[in-house]
Amino acid sequence: MLRKLLFVIALIFSVFIGNAFADDEEVIERTITARDGRFIPEVVEVPAGKKIRLVLVNEGPGPEEFESTVLGFEKVMNEGVTRKVIIQPLKPGEYAFFGEFHMDTANGKIIAR
Repeated sequence: MLRKLLFVIALIFSVFIGNAFADDEEVIERTITARDGRFIPEVVEVPAGKKIRLVLVNEGPGPEEFESTVLGFEKVMNEGVTRKVIIQPLKPGEYAFFGEFHMDTANGKIIAR
């Protein structure tokens, strides 16, 4: 009886651990840094059909806003702050983002291929 219980626990544990690793493998991570009123890089390429984790970093000076109306996110961040945003799988195409505090210079796009 104890063997069966330990087997079931081990089986459940392996399923949860396996799913955790599988989820991480399916997420494509890209970093976008705000520095001196610009985004680096300005163009971010990702594979279409994959979940995306954007790591947003504000190196300053001052606050910046990462916003994309087409992707439906808006993050206002103080200098020195890092945040992550998960974006669901994208269809092939271009998706604009911008920084509202530096509208003339903080512009970029995500290209899903």
